[in-house]
Amino acid sequence: MPPENNIGPGLFPLAAVNGSGPVHVDEQLSLIGEPTPVRIPAVEWMSWLANESVQARYWAKVYRTSSTEDCWFFFGGISSTGHASFRAASRPGRTRRGTVPGHLYGYQLAHGVIPRLGWGTDSPTVCHTCDNHSCQQPAHLRLGTPAENRAEWLARRHDPRSPLADLRGPAHRSRAIGAAIRAGQAHDESEEEIARRIKAAVAAGRPLSLW
Repeated sequence: MPPENNIGPGLFPLAAVNGSGPVHVDEQLSLIGEPTPVRIPAVEWMSWLANESVQARYWAKVYRTSSTEDCWFFFGGISSTGHASFRAASRPGRTRRGTVPGHLYGYQLAHGVIPRLGWGTDSPTVCHTCDNHSCQQPAHLRLGTPAENRAEWLARRHDPRSPLADLRGPAHRSRAIGAAIRAGQAHDESEEEIARRIKAAVAAGRPLSLW
């Protein structure tokens, strides 16, 4: 089941969308593919998070296993950075403001809107503890700073067992995993069979090593 909307202290309640609370105008900076900042008002995020149709479209592209320890991979569109590219809403113009990183949508669906996400070196950013860029598992996402995220990347990118060491790069890795999931679903395979496909897709990009 999708995680509940547990709104923590200091986060904006979804009720504000319906006029039962104050409307905030704080904005986030959201990155899609190449680093092009897109300003998204918090009230707009709240409307997307409260919309059951948007939620359903998001979860329809997330491969959720029976284990909360597994990565839940996104098998829809993938950006050039390897992250899920989710169309929360259709918006005109070149900015694609309605298309957001999937893990930002998923994290906030579980925890509520994060004000001023991604604005500066010490502002919040959503980090993957599993290092899989397309993972949507709420238990694998945490808030940190860009500096912390960068330090973790530097510390783990040379580990041949880490997703960060994948020779294909994050975008090709995420797309290979997504293709493996779609192939398994097309053949109506079991969770175990799809898990083997994912394992093979992951192994294909692992660097050669002595271990």
